Amino acid sequence: MKSLRIVFMGTPDFAVASLDALYNSSHQVVGVITAPDRPAGRGKKIHASPVKEYADKQQLPLLQPTLLKEQTFLTELKNLKADIYVVVAFRMLPKQVWEIPPMGTFNLHASLLPMYRGAAPIHWAVINGEQTTGVTTFFIDKKIDTGAILLQEKTTISKTESTGELYIRLQALGSKLVVKTVDQLALGTLSSQKQKESHRLSVAPKLTKENTRIDWSASAETIFNFIRGLSPYPSAWTTLHINEQAYFLKIYASTFKLASHNYTNGTVGIEDNQFKVWTFDGYILVNELQLAGKKKMAAKDLLNGFKIAEGSILR
Repeated sequence: MKSLRIVFMGTPDFAVASLDALYNSSHQVVGVITAPDRPAGRGKKIHASPVKEYADKQQLPLLQPTLLKEQTFLTELKNLKADIYVVVAFRMLPKQVWEIPPMGTFNLHASLLPMYRGAAPIHWAVINGEQTTGVTTFFIDKKIDTGAILLQEKTTISKTESTGELYIRLQALGSKLVVKTVDQLALGTLSSQKQKESHRLSVAPKLTKENTRIDWSASAETIFNFIRGLSPYPSAWTTLHINEQAYFLKIYASTFKLASHNYTNGTVGIEDNQFKVWTFDGYILVNELQLAGKKKMAAKDLLNGFKIAEGSILR
């Protein structure tokens, strides 16, 4: 099998596993492209991306372009003389970049394409209560997540799994698929298949403050899936109304139970030091939360020092 020269493009920790797998494969990582260092955290200190930290540790050639169409960057990229580019959790590439390598540019996506195209495929698969997901490698083209599929690997999603837990599993699964894809391309045994289009495909749009707010008119199971689908980041949120006071509240973990009752949707019930929220078909039992101005904690710990009046409601 021919050893391929690879340029790797990625930024967050999800991408590091794939970079590490390629670095320890029979192929050669000749360059790493990642985002410029940016201020982060309360102190706004300048932080390097996880991919940059890994590249520096392994002393890999590194580029951090601000503009991907800039001629200086394109020249530096061409000078690396890579056979193929591998992209994992990076920004959208212009044609001037992805058409450079003779063997093409492929991306790893954390869903079974064409399902869940978009920025947050892991989150939306869990939010929507999917039982199966996976990872896909595909050639990049002009549109987002629409290129010809190379390989896919499936996995099941448990009924209680959070996005954070699934993220870790897909990170590992994806890293193996990336190396498998490069190996088969090097051997010349892999052909791509065009994605099948359908108006029924689920999508995975960017998460915003608007689409991460809990809708208490939904069923208990739907809300439970929504909470685990946004845990641990960015987290599902709501507002807690106690008398005339409103508090911003994040919910990280919960369970649910179906039950008949006469409460209004979103009504809070405190029983035996448990934080219940009634829905039309049962209730959500809040297990872990964060009230504005306080640390993330177990719900029972919050109740030990925070009084929630009878008739309080979540909206």
